[in-house]
Amino acid sequence: MHDVVIVGAGPVGLMLACELGLAGCSVLVLERAPDPHTPWRAAPLGLRGLSATSIEAFDRRGLLPALLTASGMDAPATHSEEDELAPPYAVGHFGGMMLDSADVDVAALPYRIPGPAPEFVMTSLEAVESVLSDRAARLGVEIRRGRAVSAITQDADSVLVHAGEHAYPARWVVGCDGGHSAVRSLAGFEFTGTEPQFTGYVMLADVADLEKLRPGFNPTPTGMYLRLPADGHIGMMDFDAGAFDRSQEPTRDHLQEVLRRVSGTGVTLTGVHLASTFTDRAMQVTTYRRGRVLLAGDAAHIHSPLGGQGLHTGIGDAVNLGWKLAATVHGHAPEALLDTYTPERHPVAAWVLDWTRAQAVVMRPSPFAQATQGLMRDLLGTRDVTTYVFGKLSGWSIRYELGSDHPLAGRNAPDLRLQDGTRLGELLQDGRGLLLDFSADGTLRDAAAGWESRIRYVTGTARNDLGLSAVLVRPDGTVAWAVDGNPDLEAFEQTAGQWFGSPAQVNTAR
Repeated sequence: MHDVVIVGAGPVGLMLACELGLAGCSVLVLERAPDPHTPWRAAPLGLRGLSATSIEAFDRRGLLPALLTASGMDAPATHSEEDELAPPYAVGHFGGMMLDSADVDVAALPYRIPGPAPEFVMTSLEAVESVLSDRAARLGVEIRRGRAVSAITQDADSVLVHAGEHAYPARWVVGCDGGHSAVRSLAGFEFTGTEPQFTGYVMLADVADLEKLRPGFNPTPTGMYLRLPADGHIGMMDFDAGAFDRSQEPTRDHLQEVLRRVSGTGVTLTGVHLASTFTDRAMQVTTYRRGRVLLAGDAAHIHSPLGGQGLHTGIGDAVNLGWKLAATVHGHAPEALLDTYTPERHPVAAWVLDWTRAQAVVMRPSPFAQATQGLMRDLLGTRDVTTYVFGKLSGWSIRYELGSDHPLAGRNAPDLRLQDGTRLGELLQDGRGLLLDFSADGTLRDAAAGWESRIRYVTGTARNDLGLSAVLVRPDGTVAWAVDGNPDLEAFEQTAGQWFGSPAQVNTAR
């Protein structure tokens, strides 16, 4: 019996598998598709953007250089304590309206300091999956492809996953199998939300007169089209309430008719290599756990690709869940630790769904939407709004409610550096929590002694401690506890027990 069976070998499933494997869990990944290499996962059709906190998740597991190499980018730069935060490389768009990264007020971002992780990486699904697959294999994770899940049964102690003629027993199952998740359906999760306003199209085509299409996003009185950098890589939105999506194959004639209508041009497609449809249907499960079955990524929440938040949100799910599920498997999790997964991640995805809904509204081909779009253009041209949008899209503004009044608690940890140059990100690579004690006499050393197997204790001075005297960081990079003055030993022990179990649990667990 495996500790965990993960259904789905996309980026979310593989990231979760790596987190569990790093923690010493026995992990099996089942993937329906027999071959991971398809044109839809490679560039240009498989291009995706990774935002700041997701990139830091790769950095904190030592995977950033491999990710950048696979994505065709340079190795991360080194930074000195004199470096200042620079505006991000890119912010993104809202409803096709591009934002200027120079308008981001980096000084207004909470607890941000320079680090080697870039704020944005343009990568592909294939690149991400290749890096994570290699990592998973090194950690002993088993991946079986061509396994479509057909049934799931569970009792109080285990789950049985049926795939074809095979049945796989496990202590836990996690569905990471995408928007049409079989696990979600088979396990009886409630899936609610809103129906679509448009059918979206993406295609790689031969265009006889490509110059008729303007580059970038182009809202029009009849819809929207997007001409991407690769020749013939085109996206479209047709506000038909999602009527065409998956109802029939998108033929060349149909694609040309829609493109001519939404672009207002007589553009001609001479051939179509690949084409697919999608909608802005926005749905989310009401809970991310039912018994011993959990969901992550698109299996838990679906939305349109507007704003490019799907991969970013899914990676966040996997990193949040991984260490909690591993602690539960090993028997040293505090009571209800796994139950914090839904209240922490559900609001994040709920915001993403609303973010994509709002964009669909302003992109509608109507006078009301166009008036709203004009107002949004004015707002998005301001420094405050651009900074707000970047904080949201990057993940830097996310703050979990952990019951602490310190402004850093619940936020993604800044990449603090000790005097010897060691970074916080490097200290998290083994998957344990981290206690940084900046006091001259190592005030917290004795208090942390009971958690050595789960919390790395490091003392010393930092090049820029941001006024902190101590900070406790969860394995997912979230600050669990921080203090500016003299550390309260009782408060530390209470917080450590809340997230990592009592010393007795840690020392007697499996």
